[in-house]
Amino acid sequence: MVKPSHEGLNVLGAFNPGATKYKNEILLLLRIAETCNKKQNFVSVPYFNFIENNAKFEVLDIPENSKELELKDTRGILYKGVDYLTSVSHLRLARSNDGFNFAVDEKPFILPHNQTASFGVEDARISKIGDIYYINYTIVSGDGYSTFLSSTKDFKNVKQHGIIFPPLNKDVVIFEEKVNNKYIALHRPSNHGFGLPSIWYAESEDLIHWGNHICLLRPNKSVWESQKIGAGAPPIKTNKGWLEIYHSKGKNNIYSLNLMLLDLKNPSKIIALSKTPVMIPETEYEKNGFFGNVIFTNGHIVKENGDINLYYGSSDENVCVAEISIDKLLKSLK
Repeated sequence: MVKPSHEGLNVLGAFNPGATKYKNEILLLLRIAETCNKKQNFVSVPYFNFIENNAKFEVLDIPENSKELELKDTRGILYKGVDYLTSVSHLRLARSNDGFNFAVDEKPFILPHNQTASFGVEDARISKIGDIYYINYTIVSGDGYSTFLSSTKDFKNVKQHGIIFPPLNKDVVIFEEKVNNKYIALHRPSNHGFGLPSIWYAESEDLIHWGNHICLLRPNKSVWESQKIGAGAPPIKTNKGWLEIYHSKGKNNIYSLNLMLLDLKNPSKIIALSKTPVMIPETEYEKNGFFGNVIFTNGHIVKENGDINLYYGSSDENVCVAEISIDKLLKSLK
């Protein structure tokens, strides 16, 4: 049972975990989505208000019959022309010795820190570079979503580095080693009417300032990629290239997982792509939930036998794991 972070909040789901190894443990950094108790005849929206950067949890109660209220889906509303989320998220650690049985910490690991994250922090990716674990995650507010970078060496003390990709940008993954003496990232800016949201490439000298932006991969407009695509977890280095498992959103809002192989020496070059998804929603918990027909990965663990534990969120509600052979994934590419 995951405990709420504040009195008056209820946990809706624990999902979309970043993943890494630390000492003898496997750590997941879960997105914990919470909502407030519903009041009769009202739509209640939780958020954080910041006065001099001190977070104060508040609730906006909106009459259900308000003409200025538009219910978009289970995840969002529009009120007086302003977007709100129906839940607020933070990041919390879960720990395991075997990669399958996890104990969730009682307290949050990363909470919203200022007004740019008043609607929460979401979907962390963890990249270990040297002895530092860099954690990037999406921060959300009424001004949009952007990508924030923090780091830790011990998963106790966290250093905040700031926004590295401004609004509207998310689904950022940072490679776990430099290529040609540059840090490399994949990211996903919002197109707003020009094409479909795609996976972009970028380089950096310091992990903060990013340049040489290239549109790397666009949705192929199939039934699986008719709406958008975005990167998953940090790419896996193989002898064939950098293997990236990415997500796509297609017909009927179904999310699936696909493969992309990038050149080892020039990651802005695509070597191969999967022709069909490697995973689609099939089980009851993948098809039905808070937001059904969603499988979304942003964390995995590479094991000594060449397999990976692929951790993924299902239906914006649960954490799941799939065991997958890297060799089989590579052989499926053409």
